[in-house]
Amino acid sequence: MIRQDAHRIDPKRRAVIDHKKRQFAVPIYKQQEYPHRLNFYETPPTAEITLEQFEQWAIDRLKILAEIEACSYRNKSPAETATYITPLLQKFLPLSSNTSSSNGANDSRLKNERQKDHYSHFILRLAFSATEDLRRRFARAETMLFRFRFQNDDSREKRAFIDSLSLDWEPVSDFERTEVAESLASSTPGLRRVDEETWYKVDWEKVPELIEKRSVYLKKGKAYVPGREQLSMIMAEFTARLERALELTSRALPRLDEDDRLTPILNHLSKNFGSAESVYSEGEGYVDGAPITASSIDQLAQQHFPLCMKSLHGNLRKNNHLKHFGRLQYTLFLKGIGLSLEECILFWRQSFKGKTDDEFNSQYKYNIRHAYGEVGGDVNRRGKGYTPYSCQKILGDSNPGIGQTHGCPYRHFSVDNLVGFLQATGVNDKETLRGVREDVGKQRYHIACNRVFESTHKNEIKKVKEDGTWSQTDLDTIVHPNTYFKRSFLLKQMARAPKDS
Repeated sequence: MIRQDAHRIDPKRRAVIDHKKRQFAVPIYKQQEYPHRLNFYETPPTAEITLEQFEQWAIDRLKILAEIEACSYRNKSPAETATYITPLLQKFLPLSSNTSSSNGANDSRLKNERQKDHYSHFILRLAFSATEDLRRRFARAETMLFRFRFQNDDSREKRAFIDSLSLDWEPVSDFERTEVAESLASSTPGLRRVDEETWYKVDWEKVPELIEKRSVYLKKGKAYVPGREQLSMIMAEFTARLERALELTSRALPRLDEDDRLTPILNHLSKNFGSAESVYSEGEGYVDGAPITASSIDQLAQQHFPLCMKSLHGNLRKNNHLKHFGRLQYTLFLKGIGLSLEECILFWRQSFKGKTDDEFNSQYKYNIRHAYGEVGGDVNRRGKGYTPYSCQKILGDSNPGIGQTHGCPYRHFSVDNLVGFLQATGVNDKETLRGVREDVGKQRYHIACNRVFESTHKNEIKKVKEDGTWSQTDLDTIVHPNTYFKRSFLLKQMARAPKDS
């Protein structure tokens, strides 16, 4: 019977669903449209982009999310965060409104901006779905970014976007509003008149912020929310949908057959969520005109070096020696701030007072020249040598063993030893030290380092902000020891410079 029924199937219909023909069909995807500036990121992108776009777009978005998270960790107010984030968004992830587009060129720019925003979100979603901690941090940072954009969006565009979401908000009728008017008035802080608001009934789980503040009326599992609290409802909806999507992505990860070229990029992104590490460019930590010589290192170390390099320098001066990994970390840092190869060799020769010239030349000189690219067979480095270690590289390396002094003091020192070392270097502000303890306890090592920098340079930072010498992008989170040095040196120089008459 089954066979007879099968013969009765319309042959044309059978051809349409023939799995063999469908198996080798070329998929044709609909081009993604972006009618709104805001996005709930419900539809994955399907169009092709280059590998360079894939990586660069994700890195740019990661910089924004890392800075947003850093603002939260530093307890910056919403206004301070907005001031800090706005120029960074304009630089790395601009997103114009529809009203800004008035001609074809602007239309193209607007589409490109929204495509980058859309793709970069999904790339990072894929990278940060592997663990519960990454999913939680990603959802939190994305929610903060969405909140910022929502609050700054044009009112008409915001309304059109909300209408497109088909949210499950049940309007409260005039009759029901009158019935519960007294309860609404007593449960909603700051309410003048109940009948002046548009009210919605939503499941109470969708407005956790309002429940926590005890600012809504609850009845039979429903929260009665006034229209002016629209932001809380939208944010709760955005977070809930993103968390569900991240969970689904996490379950699908083991079954994904990723391109081998993408896997290392995704792994690199997820490992660098804490610091948004960027590729170090040659000369990034170099200050034109700075007196970088072997004889100036002692003074520079005291005034401008980050704690990791101060620790290495202090141990070098104390013991007249550093072990291999400490020497390599410090040599590359000195190279990055502009110390020439000749001066670097002189610096280490003078520091190793217990070694003869023959011992120094045979045991240490070659490694210094190799770090600078003067010798060695690594053609990929094209004679430039190794690049200075970033914070992420230093944090990710193995813990220093007995007698070794490389690494990051914020991670590798005990908290008491760390605080004692900070105090010995002149950091005595109680609030700063309390914040460092908290940061280290929560493994926010780069935030602790930035906290110390801001404390020890607060007067200089205030000056360049007030006189407009530096923009906010010049003061983004430090994620490289050489950036720490360069920013410290420049700030101190500006502070000493005489005012224009």
